[in-house]
Amino acid sequence: MENVTTAKVKLPSGPSMPRVGLGVWQMPRGVTRDAVLSALRAGYRHIDTARIYGNEAEVGAAVRESGIPRDEIFVTTKLWNDDQGYDSALRAFDASMKRLGLDHVDLYLIHWPVQHKRRDSWRALEKLRAGGRVRSIGVSNFMVSHLEELLADANERPDVNQIEIHPFMQQREPRAFCKKHGIVVQAYSPLVRGHRLDHPEIRKVARRMDRTPAQVLLRWGLQHDLVVLPKSADPGRQKENAAIFDFALDADAMSSLDALEEGQATGWDPRTQR
Repeated sequence: MENVTTAKVKLPSGPSMPRVGLGVWQMPRGVTRDAVLSALRAGYRHIDTARIYGNEAEVGAAVRESGIPRDEIFVTTKLWNDDQGYDSALRAFDASMKRLGLDHVDLYLIHWPVQHKRRDSWRALEKLRAGGRVRSIGVSNFMVSHLEELLADANERPDVNQIEIHPFMQQREPRAFCKKHGIVVQAYSPLVRGHRLDHPEIRKVARRMDRTPAQVLLRWGLQHDLVVLPKSADPGRQKENAAIFDFALDADAMSSLDALEEGQATGWDPRTQR
């Protein structure tokens, strides 16, 4: 049976990425290092950070201190808006690598589709991958129009598109586009930032399955072929979020959760970005 360590999806460019990762957005300095270490002890092998999160250095320190071989841990970081453009993206990557203290990054993403700069940023990412310091490249918060523009003149398609997805924000159109073009979709905020864990339908499914609401939400994501990135610094919650491979939601449960669509983003809304 698969578990949080072994469950992986193969990316189009070749590497395999764990289907559950630890998100560290808004984890403060002084907390992130211990949170990443506890997650790695719990079996996580996928850590998702970004320059704008301000905790790349702690993520890198935890990876180095874990004692786990580097090639067994999948590390993602991202290019922030202020650094977009060809030359500035290359410089930003060097700065991220210095903070991480690692010899390579497994996945580097354009964090946001900044108009007039995202094409040059993508050329920089293609160069970084060709140089071997990045194993895979991708995007985040790209909607269909952004992806169509990128694919029109890119030499390489993105391996990944990371977007907000949960039953209340299902992103069906970009998910369908990514599936058609072989782009793996990662779901950030898969637990709706904790705001809807008490929703009656989610609690009903959780009671029937004898699982927690968080486990139900994450399992829903897995069964929609998503890579899920739950965030928690609490070791107990990390273990809870990882324990989603020994059960499955039945058709009735999936249907009831699919019916919760509201189209409401809990954070950034890239649908408004030209």
